[in-house]
Amino acid sequence: MPPTENTEALLRNQFVADYRKNHPEADLWAAGYRVIQHSPETQARVFRMAQDLASSGIKGDGVPLFDLLYALDRVTSAGMWLIVHQTYARNVYLSGQDLAPDDFRESPEGHTGGSLNMAPAYAGYMAANVMSGDTRSWIMGQGHCVAAIDSLNLLLNNMTPAHAERYSASDEGLTRYVRDFYSYRFNDRGEQDSPLGSHVNAYTAGGLAEGGYLGFVELQYMHMPLPGESLVAFLSDGAFEEQRGSDWAPRWWRSQDSGRVMPIMIANGRRIDQRTTMSQQGGVDWFEDHLDLNSFDPIVFDGRDPAAFVWAIYEMERRLDAAGEAIRNGLDPYPARLPHGIAVAPKGAGFPGEGTNLAHNLPLPANPRNDAESAGIFNEGARRLWVPQAELEAALARFKLHGVSGRPEERNHPLACRKVRLAHVPPAEYRQVPENRSDSSTWTRSSPMEAIDQGFLQIVQANPHLRPRIGNPDEMRSNRMQRTLDALKFRVTAPEEGLPETVDGAVITALNEEAVVSAALANKGGISIAVTYEAFGSKMYGAMRQEVTFSDHLRQRGREPEWLSIPLVLTSHTWENSKNEQSHQDPTMAEAMLGEVSDTSRVVFVADYNSAAAVIRQVYQTHGQLWTIVAPKSGSVADLFTPGEAEQLIVNGGMALDWAGHRKDEAGLILTAIGAFQLEEVLKASARLTDRDVPHSVVYLLEPGRFRIPRTAGETAHAATRELRDELFPETAQARIFVTHTRPEPILGTLGEFHTGHRSTRGLGFASHGGTLNLGGMLFINRCTWAHVLEQVADVISTPLDTLLSQVERDALARQRSPEGVII
Repeated sequence: MPPTENTEALLRNQFVADYRKNHPEADLWAAGYRVIQHSPETQARVFRMAQDLASSGIKGDGVPLFDLLYALDRVTSAGMWLIVHQTYARNVYLSGQDLAPDDFRESPEGHTGGSLNMAPAYAGYMAANVMSGDTRSWIMGQGHCVAAIDSLNLLLNNMTPAHAERYSASDEGLTRYVRDFYSYRFNDRGEQDSPLGSHVNAYTAGGLAEGGYLGFVELQYMHMPLPGESLVAFLSDGAFEEQRGSDWAPRWWRSQDSGRVMPIMIANGRRIDQRTTMSQQGGVDWFEDHLDLNSFDPIVFDGRDPAAFVWAIYEMERRLDAAGEAIRNGLDPYPARLPHGIAVAPKGAGFPGEGTNLAHNLPLPANPRNDAESAGIFNEGARRLWVPQAELEAALARFKLHGVSGRPEERNHPLACRKVRLAHVPPAEYRQVPENRSDSSTWTRSSPMEAIDQGFLQIVQANPHLRPRIGNPDEMRSNRMQRTLDALKFRVTAPEEGLPETVDGAVITALNEEAVVSAALANKGGISIAVTYEAFGSKMYGAMRQEVTFSDHLRQRGREPEWLSIPLVLTSHTWENSKNEQSHQDPTMAEAMLGEVSDTSRVVFVADYNSAAAVIRQVYQTHGQLWTIVAPKSGSVADLFTPGEAEQLIVNGGMALDWAGHRKDEAGLILTAIGAFQLEEVLKASARLTDRDVPHSVVYLLEPGRFRIPRTAGETAHAATRELRDELFPETAQARIFVTHTRPEPILGTLGEFHTGHRSTRGLGFASHGGTLNLGGMLFINRCTWAHVLEQVADVISTPLDTLLSQVERDALARQRSPEGVII
């Protein structure tokens, strides 16, 4: 029979007692430090780890293990001391003296409890790096706990230049630090003065994600590290209930193309004002069972103790390496049993109010500036965390020996320093277009999605040094990514014969839009693409917006992201998905992404095969941008742009069609199309206007965001030139019709500079009408056909409609007869 729990506890305690007796340095550490205490279980784990390290000869940065752990307790405590000062204090004294009323903030702010829980986690991560002599990467899902990261980075001098210029481990430097937290001040340039944020931001040393959207780090961490890299991912129990999909991590991790991943949930059991669903369902025991059922290897440990985090990181790496080795040797199949840490601690452990609802933000009963009782509670709690300055400096020195092992500082961990380039850019394969494009009977037709499929695969195959990831929520072949699928295949754990499936496939497929787009967004060391039905793209918006926000903030602060730009392709789109109901007819995602900053969130509407081929080739020659590509999959899209014109569209964002229009030097009317099907309707209308001798020009806008009035310096640099704007929209042509793939209102707002007033400017687009229809039917009920264009033209140029449309056409337009065979 196996030993009972009591027997195991007795054996463990005897081992601990014997080890402490024979190792004075271990006994000194095991005594703990104020609020940081080491349970017998943690001691036993650490002592066995010490034996393993000694037998393997690992020296790390040259700091003896128990000297390091002794210092770790003090660094962690000092970090927690600084965290509570960030929330409540306006003055900091390294002497540890009690704060007087005037030393407190007028308005306390901070996610204090979560930050206190993150302090032992992040400090433990730092110590694990010292212990092994490796700089692991880190990411934190709960970005609101940034106070823990910034505070420990300050104490350890692991800061970005913006922080290092302002802060130091002195009374003056720490006082400025806490006053910058939630300061809301502007500087003399009208910019936010403080480099601190309420979440991880571009100034957070080593930061990878804002973490404002709980749950996306949980979907991304397993796709992040490349082989040879290690990533510690700090996760939230609140995010577990908010965002499903993290359970699938073992389905995607492969030892042959992925680095080590160490997910650690901070299980503190509280949301903002209630217990988490997990805690209500059975707590840690229930979560262990859940992880076990989903192919994880759960490891529960003391979330109060920084040494427990050191052990957990070491143990998780050891187990994951063994699992990968067993699979490579044919002993076990995928999915690997992925180690998953569960750090158990009450919310806000180590400070008064721990475990209560108040601990989430402000753990004291009232503002200590105005309430003597709360001030006393603060001072008592802070006193238990304070570390004398000489003792603290000696402890910090143990963490600053990177040169011994030659490893980078944590602010420069591998995932924070991505520099990715194509080794070879294969030439685009374009289609020939008819010589006489003004004659629609000569048009050839093809699928723009086939150009994207072929172009992406060519770039991947020409750059085998880049790991590919394709995010696919549903029908890969339906969306015409057929070559890519056949070559790169679905990633599965048990491939089925005769299907494009393999264990190490690059196509990540799950019926969860957030999960699959996260696979592409996370692969910043490689080359990625995500493809979805347009209507379901809006489910990806939170993940995309978080990436745009963080990338834009980096760029604004002079830190250009150097990972390859990532495209989200919206196909099976609103107009061609007309056979389905209105739930499948929705251009919201393109509209939303068009609202983001245009130099980081680039929204393009490909017009044909050649423009699609030019776009996909250009995406991967840019860095740190998120491209939203609206592309038809239909094989009946007219080939209208020459290769040279397609490439010029990319450069300029739009162009006037020299081969369309009529008497352009006299034109007082401009027809502008945004979208492939919209262009064809505009060209049909143009042909009728030419036949009626109405002067006009035709413009196509590939990237409308470049023609907005710039809102930032980045948008100003990215915007179309004034010369091009004046060329496409001369003041002499006041009558303007915009026909757009999206709803017209967002486009008219974006292009507000070219709006000449309601009397002379009109917008046509998706009017939120849909149903089970064909393309012509969708265009008709949304008033976007060539006939509707001409109806608006007649109004803005004040000409009778009967000069442009026949009686039968006008009757169909007025819905006095069927439009079939007349307009559509």
